[in-house]
Amino acid sequence: MRYRVFTEDDFEAMSDLDRQVQAQDPAWPTLPEREQEGRLRTSLPALRFYLRSEHSFISEERVQGSEDSGQLTGLIFAQSVWMGDKPIILVTACLVRPGSEDEGRTAAGLLHAVIKSAYDAAVYEVHYPLTPLLHAAGEAEGSHVTGRYAVHHLGSRQDTAPGERLRGGGYTDAGRR
Repeated sequence: MRYRVFTEDDFEAMSDLDRQVQAQDPAWPTLPEREQEGRLRTSLPALRFYLRSEHSFISEERVQGSEDSGQLTGLIFAQSVWMGDKPIILVTACLVRPGSEDEGRTAAGLLHAVIKSAYDAAVYEVHYPLTPLLHAAGEAEGSHVTGRYAVHHLGSRQDTAPGERLRGGGYTDAGRR
């Protein structure tokens, strides 16, 4: 397995991987187009942004006997964020090819690449959502759990957004429920 910074030549494969991961959700084909677009992390503007972030990586299986790039197996998107008193690296997505037998190893390698990148940039905190995919990787790195990561979607996406919905009504167009 090889972990590296991606290039524009990887954009198509990254978008394909994103769609493969999203297709694992049985509800994906029935979601409104707007929700499908909202779940994809690999729009052209996003890929260009993370290309410049210096903390985002892909993983690939090397083809035996070849120096060329191999098959894309995963990606991790992260960015530097100024918190007012210090910088952090914020991981926003980690995707691994569905059905991969090395899913855990791939996720761990991607997270480790971000952690090394943060250290090399003298940034000493890496924040990431504790998803099932990153849980074992976080254990291997000795990360600290300080809470869960939640996302609030505004508008109609709140009804179809991924993840476990917390109890409560929240806000609607008509006001507070």
